[in-house]
This record gives sequence, structure tokens and C-alpha cells, in this order.
Amino acid sequence: MLYLTEILGLPVYDCAGHKAGRVAELAVFPAAEPRRVALLLLKAAKGKPTQTVPLNTVAALSLQRISLHVPREQLPIFQPNEALLLLRKDLLDQQIIDVHGRKVVRVNDLYMEQKSENHHHELVLSGVDIGVSGALRRLLAGAVPRQWLHQLVRHAPHTVIPWEFVDLLESDPLRRVKLNISHEVLTKLHPADLADIVEELSPKERQAIFTALDNATAAEALSEMQPKVRASILESLDPGRAADIVEEMPPDAAADLLADLPEETASELLQDMEREGAQELGELLEFAENSAGGLMTTEYVAVPDTADVKTAQELIASLPELPENLTTIFLVDAAGRLAGSVALAKLLITAPEQKLLELRSEPPLSVTGESPAGDVIELFDKYNLLTLPVVEDDQRLVGAVTVDDVISLLRKNR
Repeated sequence: MLYLTEILGLPVYDCAGHKAGRVAELAVFPAAEPRRVALLLLKAAKGKPTQTVPLNTVAALSLQRISLHVPREQLPIFQPNEALLLLRKDLLDQQIIDVHGRKVVRVNDLYMEQKSENHHHELVLSGVDIGVSGALRRLLAGAVPRQWLHQLVRHAPHTVIPWEFVDLLESDPLRRVKLNISHEVLTKLHPADLADIVEELSPKERQAIFTALDNATAAEALSEMQPKVRASILESLDPGRAADIVEEMPPDAAADLLADLPEETASELLQDMEREGAQELGELLEFAENSAGGLMTTEYVAVPDTADVKTAQELIASLPELPENLTTIFLVDAAGRLAGSVALAKLLITAPEQKLLELRSEPPLSVTGESPAGDVIELFDKYNLLTLPVVEDDQRLVGAVTVDDVISLLRKNR
């Protein structure tokens, strides 16, 4: 194994033993071979162009020197190319996402596996050093002979992330697209973990991440973030894209987010949303933040109070998508008035012909949209609730407060 900082500065000699220069940079073509080093760039003498050393011209590579099997006159002149990833310039000291450890870290060094076959050398990126060993190597470079430093650092604590568990951050969208740096792995993280990662980043880096995420993943992550951070992210995005993300969020989370935005921004987003969704969010925004209406979601499952278990099961099975945290179904009469609640688990253990009214929970509980959040918390605590229906004055069902909403409120107020 060799480290990037051990290769930088190495003298390069051609096939005749003439010194061609010293290594100033290593380059990779991410789109073609994302792990294999393609070129070494030599430090240019004053007034002379930078030369490149293709890896297939390297005959030997050690901690003392690099030997070539071609004359220095044959080394090509470096032509700037945005398809290249320059390891020193683009990666050292940059932030990366450790998707395995679910955190943002800083690159202290890069380690590479050296391979040799038929007198041709290859350097393959194997991982990122984010620990003390990398910091020491950087600190002592040039002050201690390379071999001594190599031995010394071997005994220092190592914290290395395998390359496959790394995702690069690139705040310039054009650069990121050209480098073909994928954020697909991020979509596999739990939204709460992704939210923690994004909250550690700078505004530009957050924008770069959200530019690459699909709308559904972005919505899930936003729902888990601190209000100030998610408002900042949403304001940085194109209004049309921001509206698409908000539409993917649960209504209660979307309403909370819009409430944290400047009124002008929130209005602009509502105008860009589909009419039905915008109207629903507009109604939720009319409720005070610390009220049942401010906590509730309008995504719930309601069935006629005349239904039996089989009918309810078939209705739930026909839904294209189930609400988050579905633990309860509500019974409503022909006018949409609440007639009771049934725990979802009861549908799994009860005969198909059993009437739902016979399974409803007692006592019948509900709150109005204007009910204070304190009353909601008290009911959840007293009756060990998972869901609480919200009704209008005429008992017409309009929404539900779920236990995760209550937990979020308690955490915010603690």
C-alpha cells in the first residue's frame, strides 16, 4: 500500500536515468475508471509546461523514486481536462460522506494499492484516511525521510474508509455532473441518517446533495431535519423543484416546513404545487402551530361504519400507498362523522364477518383542530394512544395526530 502524500514529491527518472521532474499531482478519469490512477503530473520548471506521466510508462515505483521505461522527451504535455479528478487538488482536505459510518468526514490522505504486471505498474484507489495517521503524514512530510515517516506512521492509530463506502461531495453542479459522481448510495440510508449528514454540510454542499436526490428521498430527509436547515435548503432550490419535493412530504410535515418559510416563499411554492395538494396544505396552515390542527396529518384511512372486517381488509389492500405510521382505521357514517376507531392489529385476528363497530375502542376519543397541543399530549399519555382523530365541531373527521407527531413536539419543547 502507498499513500498519496508518500507519492507526491517523488523524483521521476526516465529510461536513461535522467531526472524528468517530481510528482506534483495524481489524476483519475472517474467516468471511465473511477479507482485507477491514470496519470502523474510533474512539477513544471519555471517557464516550462507541465508534463504528464501515463501510468503505463512506469517501470518501478518505490518510496525513493519512480523509474520510467521511456525517455523524458516522450512525456506528453499536460492538457487541462475537466473530466479528470485531481487527487491532491480535488480531494485532500475536502469533505466526503462516509456512507458506511453515516457521517461527514475530512480527507487527510488517500491510500492506494500498487499492482505490477508485465513490468507495468498500476495504482488503484483503495480508501480514505481520515484519522491521526493521515494527519501525521501530512504534518511531517518533508521534515522526516520518507522511509522513516512510513515506519513511524504505521504505529499511529489508523481510521480508513474503504473506497466503496465513500461518496464525494461536489458543490459545483456542473463539475459534479462531469465527474459522474453518484449519490445513489445516499438513497439507501435511513432518512434520519441522511438528515444528520446533510445538517453537517455547508449550504452549497447541501444544495449539491439535494440536486442529486430524487424527490421522494429528498422529502423524507427534509422531514427529519431541523426547521432552519430544511427551510434554508428549500429556499436554495428552484421553486418548481422545491414544490415537487414538498408534494412528496406527509401533509403535516409539509405544513410545518411551509410555516417556517417567509410568507412570500411559501405562497410561491403553493402556487407551483398541484391545486388539490396546495389547498390541503393551505387549510393546515390556518391552524396554530401548537394546536391539534397544527400537529395533524390529513393522510388516514377511514371506512364506513357499516363495514365488516373483510371489507376493511379489502379496502386497505386496494390503496396505492398506505399512510405513514398506520396503526388505526377510523369509522365514519354517511355524512363523514366520526363513529369510532379500530386498532389495525384487530383486523388480523378477527373473523372476516365481524362488524367493525363491535371492535371500536372505548372510550371514543377525539379532539378538534383548535384543541391545544397540551390536551393532545395528555390524551396520548393517559390512554397510551398511537393515533388520535381530529374532528370539526359537527364531528366530521378531518385528520389525525400520530404518536410520532407528539414525540417530535415533546423533543422540540424540552
